[in-house]
Amino acid sequence: MKSLKKLGLFLILAAFIVVAAACGGSDDAEETEGNENSSTGNETQTEEVADEGLEGSVVIDGSGTVYPFMAKMAENYMTNEQEGVSVEVGRAGTSAGFKKFLVDQGGTDFNDASRQIKDEEQATADELGIEVQEIKVALDGLTFVINPENDWAKELTKDELIKIFLDSEGIKNWSDVRPDFPNEPISKMGPNENHGTYEFFWEKILEEQDLDADTNLQQEYSILVDLVSKDKNAIAFFGYGYYENNKDKLQAVHVDFGNGPVEPNLDTIGESEDFAYSPFTRPVFTYLNVNMAKEKPQVLDFAIYAVENAQTVAAETGFAPLTDDEVQASLDALNALK
Repeated sequence: MKSLKKLGLFLILAAFIVVAAACGGSDDAEETEGNENSSTGNETQTEEVADEGLEGSVVIDGSGTVYPFMAKMAENYMTNEQEGVSVEVGRAGTSAGFKKFLVDQGGTDFNDASRQIKDEEQATADELGIEVQEIKVALDGLTFVINPENDWAKELTKDELIKIFLDSEGIKNWSDVRPDFPNEPISKMGPNENHGTYEFFWEKILEEQDLDADTNLQQEYSILVDLVSKDKNAIAFFGYGYYENNKDKLQAVHVDFGNGPVEPNLDTIGESEDFAYSPFTRPVFTYLNVNMAKEKPQVLDFAIYAVENAQTVAAETGFAPLTDDEVQASLDALNALK
Protein backbone atom coordinates (compact mmCIF):
# COMPACT_ATOMS: atom_id res chain seq x y z
CA MET A 1 0.00 0.00 0.00
CA LYS A 2 2.80 2.39 0.87
CA SER A 3 4.48 1.49 -2.41
CA LEU A 4 1.38 2.48 -4.36
CA LYS A 5 1.20 5.79 -2.50
CA LYS A 6 4.88 6.47 -3.26
CA LEU A 7 4.31 5.60 -6.90
CA GLY A 8 1.35 8.01 -7.08
CA LEU A 9 3.33 10.82 -5.52
CA PHE A 10 6.17 10.16 -7.92
CA LEU A 11 3.87 10.37 -10.97
CA ILE A 12 2.29 13.60 -9.73
CA LEU A 13 5.71 15.14 -9.15
CA ALA A 14 6.91 14.11 -12.61
CA ALA A 15 3.84 15.62 -14.24
CA PHE A 16 4.39 18.87 -12.35
CA ILE A 17 8.01 19.00 -13.56
CA VAL A 18 6.92 18.50 -17.19
CA VAL A 19 4.32 21.27 -16.95
CA ALA A 20 6.82 23.63 -15.32
CA ALA A 21 9.37 22.92 -18.05
CA ALA A 22 6.79 23.59 -20.71
CA CYS A 23 5.82 26.87 -19.09
CA GLY A 24 9.47 27.82 -18.77
CA GLY A 25 10.03 27.02 -22.44
CA SER A 26 7.09 29.21 -23.34
CA ASP A 27 8.54 32.07 -21.30
CA ASP A 28 11.91 31.60 -22.98
CA ALA A 29 10.27 31.60 -26.38
CA GLU A 30 8.35 34.74 -25.55
CA GLU A 31 11.54 36.35 -24.32
CA THR A 32 13.35 35.30 -27.48
CA GLU A 33 10.47 36.55 -29.60
CA GLY A 34 10.50 39.75 -27.60
CA ASN A 35 14.20 40.13 -28.29
CA GLU A 36 13.58 39.49 -31.96
CA ASN A 37 10.86 42.13 -31.97
CA SER A 38 13.19 44.45 -30.13
CA SER A 39 15.90 43.81 -32.73
CA THR A 40 13.45 44.42 -35.55
CA GLY A 41 12.43 47.64 -33.85
CA ASN A 42 16.06 48.75 -33.69
CA GLU A 43 16.52 47.93 -37.36
CA THR A 44 13.42 49.96 -38.19
CA GLN A 45 14.73 52.81 -36.10
CA THR A 46 18.07 52.61 -37.93
CA GLU A 47 16.28 52.67 -41.26
CA GLU A 48 14.33 55.72 -40.15
CA VAL A 49 17.55 57.48 -39.20
CA ALA A 50 19.07 56.57 -42.55
CA ASP A 51 15.97 57.90 -44.29
CA GLU A 52 16.28 61.31 -42.62
CA GLY A 53 18.40 62.57 -45.56
CA LEU A 54 16.98 65.47 -47.52
CA GLU A 55 15.21 65.05 -50.84
CA GLY A 56 14.07 67.31 -53.64
CA SER A 57 15.82 69.70 -55.98
CA VAL A 58 17.94 72.84 -55.88
CA VAL A 59 17.91 74.96 -59.04
CA ILE A 60 20.78 77.37 -59.79
CA ASP A 61 21.49 79.50 -62.86
CA GLY A 62 23.36 82.65 -63.74
CA SER A 63 27.01 83.55 -64.19
CA GLY A 64 29.14 81.55 -66.58
CA THR A 65 32.18 82.72 -64.65
CA VAL A 66 30.87 81.25 -61.39
CA TYR A 67 29.64 78.08 -63.13
CA PRO A 68 32.80 75.94 -62.63
CA PHE A 69 32.81 76.80 -58.92
CA MET A 70 29.11 76.03 -58.42
CA ALA A 71 29.10 72.92 -60.63
CA LYS A 72 31.93 71.44 -58.53
CA MET A 73 30.12 72.43 -55.34
CA ALA A 74 26.93 70.74 -56.54
CA GLU A 75 28.82 67.57 -57.48
CA ASN A 76 30.48 67.39 -54.05
CA TYR A 77 27.18 68.03 -52.26
CA MET A 78 25.26 65.33 -54.13
CA THR A 79 28.09 62.81 -53.75
CA ASN A 80 29.23 63.44 -50.19
CA GLU A 81 26.40 65.19 -48.38
CA GLN A 82 22.86 64.59 -49.67
CA GLU A 83 22.47 61.87 -52.29
CA GLY A 84 18.71 62.39 -52.35
CA VAL A 85 18.95 66.00 -53.50
CA SER A 86 19.32 66.93 -57.17
CA VAL A 87 21.27 70.17 -57.69
CA GLU A 88 20.92 71.60 -61.19
CA VAL A 89 23.41 74.29 -62.25
CA GLY A 90 22.99 76.42 -65.38
CA ARG A 91 25.11 79.18 -66.91
CA ALA A 92 22.80 81.58 -68.73
CA GLY A 93 24.88 84.56 -67.60
CA THR A 94 24.43 86.91 -64.66
CA SER A 95 21.82 89.20 -66.20
CA ALA A 96 19.91 86.42 -67.96
CA GLY A 97 20.03 84.44 -64.73
CA PHE A 98 18.45 87.25 -62.72
CA LYS A 99 15.51 87.18 -65.14
CA LYS A 100 14.99 83.50 -64.28
CA PHE A 101 15.51 84.18 -60.58
CA LEU A 102 13.19 87.16 -60.17
CA VAL A 103 9.85 85.75 -61.28
CA ASP A 104 6.52 85.46 -59.49
CA GLN A 105 6.41 81.66 -59.50
CA GLY A 106 8.80 78.92 -60.53
CA GLY A 107 11.98 80.96 -60.29
CA THR A 108 15.40 79.54 -59.54
CA ASP A 109 16.58 79.08 -55.95
CA PHE A 110 19.95 80.75 -56.53
CA ASN A 111 21.41 83.11 -59.11
CA ASP A 112 25.18 83.09 -59.52
CA ALA A 113 26.58 86.51 -60.36
CA SER A 114 29.94 87.99 -61.32
CA ARG A 115 28.66 91.41 -60.27
CA GLN A 116 26.38 92.71 -57.56
CA ILE A 117 22.63 92.88 -58.03
CA LYS A 118 21.51 96.08 -59.76
CA ASP A 119 19.07 98.58 -58.24
CA GLU A 120 16.41 97.74 -60.81
CA GLU A 121 16.80 94.02 -60.14
CA GLN A 122 16.45 94.59 -56.41
CA ALA A 123 13.35 96.72 -57.11
CA THR A 124 11.84 93.80 -59.06
CA ALA A 125 12.54 91.49 -56.13
CA ASP A 126 10.82 93.92 -53.76
CA GLU A 127 7.78 94.19 -56.04
CA LEU A 128 7.48 90.40 -56.19
CA GLY A 129 7.97 90.01 -52.44
CA ILE A 130 11.15 87.99 -52.92
CA GLU A 131 13.68 88.37 -50.12
CA VAL A 132 17.15 88.15 -51.64
CA GLN A 133 20.33 87.39 -49.72
CA GLU A 134 23.71 88.14 -51.26
CA ILE A 135 26.38 85.52 -50.60
CA LYS A 136 29.94 86.35 -51.59
CA VAL A 137 31.66 83.09 -52.56
CA ALA A 138 35.12 83.88 -53.99
CA LEU A 139 37.40 86.35 -55.80
CA ASP A 140 38.09 86.37 -59.52
CA GLY A 141 40.71 88.13 -61.61
CA LEU A 142 39.66 89.56 -64.97
CA THR A 143 42.15 87.90 -67.31
CA PHE A 144 43.23 88.83 -70.84
CA VAL A 145 44.29 85.85 -72.92
CA ILE A 146 46.16 85.54 -76.20
CA ASN A 147 47.18 82.75 -78.54
CA PRO A 148 50.24 80.69 -77.46
CA GLU A 149 52.05 81.75 -80.67
CA ASN A 150 51.68 85.44 -79.84
CA ASP A 151 55.21 86.42 -78.74
CA TRP A 152 54.79 90.21 -78.81
CA ALA A 153 51.87 90.99 -76.47
CA LYS A 154 52.80 88.83 -73.48
CA GLU A 155 53.16 91.98 -71.39
CA LEU A 156 50.84 94.97 -71.77
CA THR A 157 50.03 97.95 -69.60
CA LYS A 158 46.57 98.48 -68.16
CA ASP A 159 46.15 101.55 -70.40
CA GLU A 160 47.12 99.59 -73.53
CA LEU A 161 44.54 96.93 -72.78
CA ILE A 162 41.85 99.54 -72.26
CA LYS A 163 42.74 101.33 -75.49
CA ILE A 164 42.58 98.09 -77.48
CA PHE A 165 38.93 97.62 -76.56
CA LEU A 166 37.77 101.25 -76.55
CA ASP A 167 35.84 102.24 -79.66
CA SER A 168 37.03 105.84 -79.40
CA GLU A 169 40.72 104.85 -79.69
CA GLY A 170 40.25 103.34 -83.16
CA ILE A 171 42.90 100.66 -82.63
CA LYS A 172 42.57 98.05 -85.36
CA ASN A 173 46.04 96.53 -85.80
CA TRP A 174 48.61 95.37 -83.28
CA SER A 175 50.99 98.02 -84.66
CA ASP A 176 48.50 100.65 -83.44
CA VAL A 177 49.28 99.55 -79.89
CA ARG A 178 53.07 99.69 -80.31
CA PRO A 179 54.95 100.44 -83.55
CA ASP A 180 57.13 97.34 -83.18
CA PHE A 181 54.11 95.03 -82.99
CA PRO A 182 53.00 93.25 -86.20
CA ASN A 183 50.89 95.20 -88.65
CA GLU A 184 48.11 92.62 -88.35
CA PRO A 185 44.41 93.08 -87.46
CA ILE A 186 43.58 92.43 -83.81
CA SER A 187 40.79 89.88 -83.27
CA LYS A 188 39.05 91.26 -80.18
CA MET A 189 36.73 88.96 -78.23
CA GLY A 190 34.78 88.67 -75.00
CA PRO A 191 31.55 87.48 -73.36
CA ASN A 192 28.29 89.10 -74.45
CA GLU A 193 25.90 91.37 -72.55
CA ASN A 194 24.24 88.47 -70.72
CA HIS A 195 27.36 88.08 -68.61
CA GLY A 196 28.40 89.97 -65.53
CA THR A 197 31.98 89.82 -66.83
CA TYR A 198 31.00 91.99 -69.78
CA GLU A 199 29.24 94.44 -67.45
CA PHE A 200 32.18 94.54 -65.04
CA PHE A 201 34.58 95.19 -67.92
CA TRP A 202 32.38 97.88 -69.47
CA GLU A 203 31.44 99.61 -66.20
CA LYS A 204 34.62 99.32 -64.12
CA ILE A 205 37.43 99.01 -66.65
CA LEU A 206 36.12 100.99 -69.63
CA GLU A 207 34.21 103.34 -67.30
CA GLU A 208 31.06 102.94 -69.41
CA GLN A 209 32.69 104.12 -72.61
CA ASP A 210 31.72 102.35 -75.83
CA LEU A 211 33.31 98.99 -76.53
CA ASP A 212 34.87 98.61 -79.99
CA ALA A 213 32.01 97.60 -82.30
CA ASP A 214 34.23 94.99 -83.97
CA THR A 215 34.59 93.00 -80.73
CA ASN A 216 33.32 89.43 -81.19
CA LEU A 217 30.99 88.84 -78.22
CA GLN A 218 30.01 85.26 -77.39
CA GLN A 219 27.57 83.58 -75.02
CA GLU A 220 29.75 80.53 -74.33
CA TYR A 221 33.20 80.84 -72.78
CA SER A 222 34.24 77.56 -74.37
CA ILE A 223 33.76 79.16 -77.79
CA LEU A 224 36.01 82.07 -76.79
CA VAL A 225 38.70 79.64 -75.65
CA ASP A 226 38.49 77.80 -78.96
CA LEU A 227 38.57 80.98 -81.07
CA VAL A 228 41.63 82.41 -79.30
CA SER A 229 43.46 79.08 -79.44
CA LYS A 230 43.11 79.09 -83.24
CA ASP A 231 43.88 82.75 -83.98
CA LYS A 232 47.40 84.10 -83.55
CA ASN A 233 46.11 87.69 -83.51
CA ALA A 234 43.30 87.16 -81.00
CA ILE A 235 42.87 88.69 -77.56
CA ALA A 236 39.92 88.06 -75.24
CA PHE A 237 38.88 88.79 -71.68
CA PHE A 238 37.11 86.57 -69.14
CA GLY A 239 37.46 85.17 -65.64
CA TYR A 240 40.74 83.67 -64.44
CA GLY A 241 39.22 80.22 -63.93
CA TYR A 242 38.64 79.68 -67.65
CA TYR A 243 42.26 80.52 -68.34
CA GLU A 244 43.44 78.28 -65.48
CA ASN A 245 41.55 75.34 -66.97
CA ASN A 246 42.83 75.98 -70.50
CA LYS A 247 46.51 76.80 -70.02
CA ASP A 248 47.41 74.28 -72.69
CA LYS A 249 45.52 76.37 -75.27
CA LEU A 250 46.05 79.94 -74.07
CA GLN A 251 48.53 82.28 -72.43
CA ALA A 252 47.62 85.09 -70.05
CA VAL A 253 48.78 88.64 -70.60
CA HIS A 254 50.93 89.94 -67.73
CA VAL A 255 49.52 93.36 -66.86
CA ASP A 256 51.63 96.33 -65.83
CA PHE A 257 49.61 98.51 -63.45
CA GLY A 258 52.56 100.85 -62.92
CA ASN A 259 55.00 98.69 -60.98
CA GLY A 260 55.99 96.11 -63.57
CA PRO A 261 54.13 93.22 -65.27
CA VAL A 262 51.94 91.09 -63.02
CA GLU A 263 50.86 87.56 -63.85
CA PRO A 264 47.27 86.78 -62.83
CA ASN A 265 47.26 83.82 -60.44
CA LEU A 266 45.87 82.84 -57.04
CA ASP A 267 48.75 84.59 -55.27
CA THR A 268 48.30 87.95 -57.01
CA ILE A 269 44.47 88.09 -57.21
CA GLY A 270 42.99 89.87 -54.19
CA GLU A 271 40.95 92.89 -53.18
CA SER A 272 43.45 94.75 -51.03
CA GLU A 273 46.47 96.69 -52.31
CA ASP A 274 48.66 93.92 -50.90
CA PHE A 275 47.71 91.90 -53.99
CA ALA A 276 49.45 93.04 -57.18
CA TYR A 277 46.49 92.11 -59.42
CA SER A 278 43.93 93.96 -57.28
CA PRO A 279 42.97 96.53 -60.00
CA PHE A 280 41.46 93.68 -62.06
CA THR A 281 40.10 91.69 -59.09
CA ARG A 282 36.38 91.41 -58.38
CA PRO A 283 34.22 89.43 -55.97
CA VAL A 284 31.77 86.86 -57.31
CA PHE A 285 28.48 85.94 -55.69
CA THR A 286 25.49 83.71 -55.50
CA TYR A 287 22.11 85.20 -54.59
CA LEU A 288 19.70 83.16 -52.49
CA ASN A 289 15.92 83.35 -52.70
CA VAL A 290 15.25 83.42 -48.95
CA ASN A 291 11.57 82.56 -49.50
CA MET A 292 12.64 79.29 -51.13
CA ALA A 293 15.19 78.62 -48.40
CA LYS A 294 12.45 78.84 -45.78
CA GLU A 295 10.09 76.58 -47.73
CA LYS A 296 12.57 73.95 -48.93
CA PRO A 297 15.11 72.71 -46.36
CA GLN A 298 17.43 71.37 -49.05
CA VAL A 299 17.91 74.89 -50.44
CA LEU A 300 19.10 76.30 -47.13
CA ASP A 301 21.18 73.20 -46.47
CA PHE A 302 22.97 73.59 -49.80
CA ALA A 303 23.58 77.30 -49.15
CA ILE A 304 25.25 76.51 -45.82
CA TYR A 305 27.28 73.69 -47.36
CA ALA A 306 28.45 75.96 -50.19
CA VAL A 307 29.69 78.63 -47.79
CA GLU A 308 31.37 76.09 -45.50
CA ASN A 309 33.29 74.64 -48.44
CA ALA A 310 33.77 77.83 -50.48
CA GLN A 311 37.46 78.28 -49.72
CA THR A 312 38.39 74.74 -50.77
CA VAL A 313 36.29 74.67 -53.95
CA ALA A 314 37.46 78.17 -54.92
CA ALA A 315 41.09 77.11 -55.00
CA GLU A 316 40.17 73.97 -56.96
CA THR A 317 38.30 75.88 -59.67
CA GLY A 318 40.50 78.91 -60.31
CA PHE A 319 39.27 81.43 -57.75
CA ALA A 320 41.01 83.14 -54.86
CA PRO A 321 39.37 82.17 -51.57
CA LEU A 322 37.62 84.47 -49.11
CA THR A 323 38.93 85.19 -45.62
CA ASP A 324 37.77 83.19 -42.61
CA ASP A 325 35.92 86.22 -41.28
CA GLU A 326 33.96 86.62 -44.52
CA VAL A 327 32.99 82.96 -44.49
CA GLN A 328 31.87 83.12 -40.86
CA ALA A 329 29.77 86.23 -41.47
CA SER A 330 27.91 84.46 -44.30
CA LEU A 331 27.38 81.36 -42.17
CA ASP A 332 25.96 83.42 -39.31
CA ALA A 333 23.49 85.07 -41.70
CA LEU A 334 22.38 81.73 -43.15
CA ASN A 335 22.06 79.97 -39.80
CA ALA A 336 19.81 82.81 -38.67
CA LEU A 337 17.28 81.64 -41.29
CA LYS A 338 16.75 78.27 -39.57
